[in-house]
Amino acid sequence: MSASVAVYRDIYTEDRFRQTYGTEDQSRGRERLRDRLAQRCSCSQVDCLHLLKKRLPVCSWLPKYKLKKWLLGDIIAGLTVGIVHIPQGMAFALLTSVAPVYGLYTFHKFVFPRMLEYLQFWLFVGTFAVLSLMTGSVVERLVPIPLALNSSSPEAAEFEAQRIGVASAVAFLSGIMMLCMCGLQLGFLSTYLSEPIVKAFTSAAAFHVTVSQLQSMLGLRLPRYAGAFSLFKTLASVMENVPHTNLAELVISLLCLAVLVPVKEVNSRFRERLRTPIPVEIITVIIATGITYAFSLDSKYDIQIVGHIPAGFPEPRLPALETVPEIAGDTVAITLVAYAVSVSLAMIYADKHRYSIDPNQELLAHGISNTVSSLFTCFPNSATLATTNILESAGAHTQLAGLFTSLVVLIVLLLIGPLFYFLPKAVLACINVTSLRQMFLLFQDLPDLWRISKIDFMVWLVTWLSVVVLNVDLGLAIGVVFSMMTVICRTQRANCSVLGRAANTEIYRSINNHNKCYEVPGVKILTYNGPIYYGNRSFFKADMVQLLGLTPERIRSREKALKAIEKREREAISSVEQGVTDSSFSSKNDLFRSEMAEGEVEAVLIDCSSVIFVDVAGARLFIQEYGYTWLTAMSVLKILTSSGLMNYMNPQHIFVTVHDAVVYIQQQREKPPENNTMVWV
Repeated sequence: MSASVAVYRDIYTEDRFRQTYGTEDQSRGRERLRDRLAQRCSCSQVDCLHLLKKRLPVCSWLPKYKLKKWLLGDIIAGLTVGIVHIPQGMAFALLTSVAPVYGLYTFHKFVFPRMLEYLQFWLFVGTFAVLSLMTGSVVERLVPIPLALNSSSPEAAEFEAQRIGVASAVAFLSGIMMLCMCGLQLGFLSTYLSEPIVKAFTSAAAFHVTVSQLQSMLGLRLPRYAGAFSLFKTLASVMENVPHTNLAELVISLLCLAVLVPVKEVNSRFRERLRTPIPVEIITVIIATGITYAFSLDSKYDIQIVGHIPAGFPEPRLPALETVPEIAGDTVAITLVAYAVSVSLAMIYADKHRYSIDPNQELLAHGISNTVSSLFTCFPNSATLATTNILESAGAHTQLAGLFTSLVVLIVLLLIGPLFYFLPKAVLACINVTSLRQMFLLFQDLPDLWRISKIDFMVWLVTWLSVVVLNVDLGLAIGVVFSMMTVICRTQRANCSVLGRAANTEIYRSINNHNKCYEVPGVKILTYNGPIYYGNRSFFKADMVQLLGLTPERIRSREKALKAIEKREREAISSVEQGVTDSSFSSKNDLFRSEMAEGEVEAVLIDCSSVIFVDVAGARLFIQEYGYTWLTAMSVLKILTSSGLMNYMNPQHIFVTVHDAVVYIQQQREKPPENNTMVWV
């Protein structure tokens, strides 16, 4: 059963609609602006309390903490993540080209600023492989270590101090940048890193991480390459030195992979059934350390081991601030990547658990964490996908879980850390590689991406190839630029089409897509689905001229006729003004009617409902008349009015809807004819 709708009302022009239903005058707008500014600048106890809860979320969730309901889940989740993170933290420190113990320092020092400032209950913030790799590239470039250097010599300790100084400087500068971005309310910048860019970037960076770990897994001592084509340089170096592989470390790597890969697959497939994931990393670390110590593998087979891990905490120390000019460019890329990854992951869990996030609060939390932690020999951090999944699946409810994770790391630093002296670096390299499983699986999104949007597929592919072939930071920049270029190209070639009317309705659709919608006789209705600006004004003009059939010869004849009419009006300026205006409309119409063939367009109606903005270049395009009077819609009326368009058009030809304009044109046909009209709605 179908229902019919009948609507009876007067024809509304924009001017009449404003008069009938009111419009905001400028004085009231200025008054409201003053009130808003005064309200923002006011200070009261309520405002201070609101600001405190907004900037320190712990003040909001801690008083509402449900001890009996949430505490057990937070304890279990915190201990689980702590056990998993210990080997990962040490492994990611190797990616950063610093001693493994600094990976433990980095996580532990992040906990308390994050608990105070961070809002996301299920998001885990700590060491992240991609950021560690990017930071390690900076460290290797500024403080390269000679291959022949003895790791137990005093010179090695000095090099290590310089390296962590550079890594801490990157964290410090990254934190300062994030705090400045928060102060300037630049949280919206994360929107320029689209989902295809972030996923392609992390997937390609996983290849860089894997290739960089090959030398540790094979027991080779090779220089670490940075810059463009670094991945291929590293691969070539590894292939050249394969004959020098340490067989003992190769066997250790193969055994570790044989254990880590299947158990991680079990953890992934049976995540819903397992109360906590199997801590295979820490088990592997303990067993490998014990075997290496028991059989003296380091001395017998020259296996690279972690070495001395000091007990306790490092003393506060300023980062190597003298390197700031040299690391500034790399730190910008690191900052944007850390923020983009963290915000993207935060949005995923915000949608899943139905709460909202504040991007500027994310900047504040990460900025404080990086800045404070850099004073304790730590390197940059961000949210981590794998550990966040563990935190959620283990039953965490609040950020209090991070406190129990910190306690686990604290015990390791104070008591257990020195026992990892004999831990082979090949084991940590295997942990790094197997932790990237989810990043490699991002290739599974490509078929869906191709089906949904081929342009997004190209953005993914270009970003991935740029990161793999060139470098992490340069590839990311190319991906962002390419993504923005696709947006510009899509706005340049927006669709300009002819609308037809569905019979006995006031619904108008493109006649190309709806073969039962027909054009109104004598009226050409055009619509443009995009902005009109300097980048596409020529395309818009060409499409419109083609659809209207305005050949250059016809345009010139119309312009010539208009000039003749204007000259005639200037000669008649001494007559009554209103009479001159009416006669001019009549003279124009008579002239054009004499040129019109049967079936020719008498009026042009342009639907501006899909035009989101018009710039100066686009506005000036409408001033060119071609024998028509130009009219516009409310959405873009302001800028077109400012451009002087009202000097060339009749304000009564601005309509609220397409149907209002069509009905108006049909009514005018029953009266003495006026000017050929181009109408915008």
